[in-house]
Amino acid sequence: MTRALRNRTGRLAVMLSIAIAIALPRAALADDQFDKMRAKIVAFVGDKMEKLGGSRIIYKVDSSGLRESVATDLRDDVYKNLHDGHIAFSNLAIRDGGVDVKIADAKGRDQLARKLASAADGLPSHAIAVTDGSDGAARLAPTDAASATRLNELVEDSIAMIEQRLKDSGVKLVSIVPDGADRIRIFLPGVTDPERITAIFARKVKVSFRLVDASMSPEQAQSGTPPEGSEVLLGFKDKRPYLVAKDSVLDGADINYAAPGFAAGTKDPVASFRFNGRGTRRLAHVTEENVGRSFAIVLDDKVISAPVIREPITGGSVQISGNFTLEEANSVAMLLRAGALPGHLTLVEQQVIQPTAKP
Repeated sequence: MTRALRNRTGRLAVMLSIAIAIALPRAALADDQFDKMRAKIVAFVGDKMEKLGGSRIIYKVDSSGLRESVATDLRDDVYKNLHDGHIAFSNLAIRDGGVDVKIADAKGRDQLARKLASAADGLPSHAIAVTDGSDGAARLAPTDAASATRLNELVEDSIAMIEQRLKDSGVKLVSIVPDGADRIRIFLPGVTDPERITAIFARKVKVSFRLVDASMSPEQAQSGTPPEGSEVLLGFKDKRPYLVAKDSVLDGADINYAAPGFAAGTKDPVASFRFNGRGTRRLAHVTEENVGRSFAIVLDDKVISAPVIREPITGGSVQISGNFTLEEANSVAMLLRAGALPGHLTLVEQQVIQPTAKP
């Protein structure tokens, strides 16, 4: 079962004081039949909710921002594979949603194609088409199917982020469904001020990674004057002060995935995330230069965690723990993901729907 299908299944509930359990013979249905049936049920539920009146909001995800992000990651992957494989190349550049590169050695081109195909094995969203040109020129670009899958994943991730941010803001009675390939429809029964909801998403989540300043205690800085270039921020959960650098060494744009999970040893809830190619290289460099120092993970000017760097982090994957409940770990993961989503959400429509039927 795909991640998109799991997300849709998890959201398929009627939130109108009546819980409706939907049981479908999954094994007896082909994937496309199952998806179509789910889509019909979701549409039916949404239509029934809108008859009660409330606010309808439609957002469009930034498909051009996604395209740019995918091309940038592909360029970084191509560079890493060429560099690590000691393959001579020139003219590496992003163009029209793909990557152009010149590799004179045919064996080098084949080696790069095999590496990229191996990395995409089992990941439909990472499938790459490689076209050979003249004089060793090659063009690499996501396949049409991979681009469609990436767009679908962006919509699903955006829906998960919207759900969590609304929940964090105390808004729980809501229907959120895909609306076409790149739009999201939100309906809030009984809500007559959609501007209050859209205001929640007008402010972008700010994610940053900053080194902790150990030149004085946070308490001293809080009661006096912090060193130049540093500031005092409070903890997300413990509310204790932290003295951190104002400048971030990485930010939300360097993250390409975040999700809640459990620590391997203790099974405590954690928020896990993974950096893209650029972020992985930058994280490795920063942690290598600062072994022994603390590294603050900051979300909307609140310190989520400030672990000590024990050794260089070269794999690009990080887990945040902080005595979280599972709900807190999920909230942190979704906010990290919100700060990492390519581009932004564009408001297409907001309107108040008058009730047409009694509840």
